[in-house]
Amino acid sequence: MGFFCQLPDELLELCLELLDWKSLLRLGSTCRALFAFSSNDDLWKFLFSENPSVTFSWQGAWKSSFLDLRERSASINCRGLFSDLLYRPFQCSQVDLTQFSVKIPRQNAIPRISDLSPGEFSEKWSESPFILTGPVKEWPCFKTWTLENLLNRYGDVVFRAESVDWSLAQYVSYMMNTSDESPLYLFDRDFVAKMGLSPGHDRDSYWIPECFGEDLFALLGEDRPDSRWLIIGPERSGSTFHKDPNATSAWNAVLSGSKYWIMFPSATDVPPPPGVYVSDDQSEVTSPLSIAEWLLTYHEEARHTPDCKEGICHSGEVLHVPSGWWHLVVNLEASTAITQNFIPKAHLAAALDFLQNKREQVSGFKLSVKDPYTSFVKKIEDNAPHLLAALTDTRTGKRKWDEIACEDDKSQNGTREAFTFEFADGSDEDVP
Repeated sequence: MGFFCQLPDELLELCLELLDWKSLLRLGSTCRALFAFSSNDDLWKFLFSENPSVTFSWQGAWKSSFLDLRERSASINCRGLFSDLLYRPFQCSQVDLTQFSVKIPRQNAIPRISDLSPGEFSEKWSESPFILTGPVKEWPCFKTWTLENLLNRYGDVVFRAESVDWSLAQYVSYMMNTSDESPLYLFDRDFVAKMGLSPGHDRDSYWIPECFGEDLFALLGEDRPDSRWLIIGPERSGSTFHKDPNATSAWNAVLSGSKYWIMFPSATDVPPPPGVYVSDDQSEVTSPLSIAEWLLTYHEEARHTPDCKEGICHSGEVLHVPSGWWHLVVNLEASTAITQNFIPKAHLAAALDFLQNKREQVSGFKLSVKDPYTSFVKKIEDNAPHLLAALTDTRTGKRKWDEIACEDDKSQNGTREAFTFEFADGSDEDVP
């Protein structure tokens, strides 16, 4: 390895990230060790996403797909090379994640309910996670959206899968033959338009479960932030710990497969989940790079953390994520799901507070919406003024709306830093 043997593995990998694909190949041809490091699939995954090909054919790995190696290349014996940096992703990709979803302590189990009325949800359940086992089974798409049927109808339709835009056929080819530690997750916010759906009315579609029907962000009409996504992914794909954007709540309905969830409430005096580190203003979250790595390292500790909730959402079930809750979700098998974010009346104060006081963290709005907070308040004043009048801080008895409005006055008088959007494509693409 010459000079390179003096570098820590992590620094060597950073150096290799600066190279183009031809330089990587040349360097990898000099010795076995550099061949191993330059063949790290994460390097080729980055190159692929930076130089996407519309007509690519997935070959089972990022390097072979990028180079279009349709035949197996020569094998290089790298025995005797020891590197935690190279081994850890392989280890995580081989771990059976179902072991973390069994033997859930009784006090941790997410409640399972057949169904709820809107009144029951508003009065008793808007602050708690739960799984509904009934409503999704009535959806037409639950019966018809098999992977085979989706491929037949939408195989040529291009969807967003994290950093790439692939046709559904290309993505399914990838998801059925990948050993990635953290597989790409198809997470598309425009699926309704792309698939020609009309939720609630189309004979091959879905509708919002009745108890979640109240969504105050709907008052914004075309100006509402991104709110619904089609989710498809293989085993091991999912989302690391996060909170849903803009202080929204969410529901996640599984049409096929199953998902393991682990969740924690958040508060100013409560630390984040084990292994998760948050900046003082909560704008940045740091956690292990992969779901498997977190489960291997922190899962046992997390299970013994107060207020931990966990459970499996099976095919035909829908899970509720309350506003502000930390959650990690992983597919235990190949899965298809629909998710939607919403603001119930119970969380209106939290949403207004977030839009007003955490403006740099607001996401999902189009560039044309210059001031989401003011736009939202105006719509509420025009359509449901009684909601603003009813906002009260239950701890102090003071009207919460007065506090928020006071902050708004300070902002307009110049005591708060001005807020601007800086989104490259006209809309933030935050993934809930």
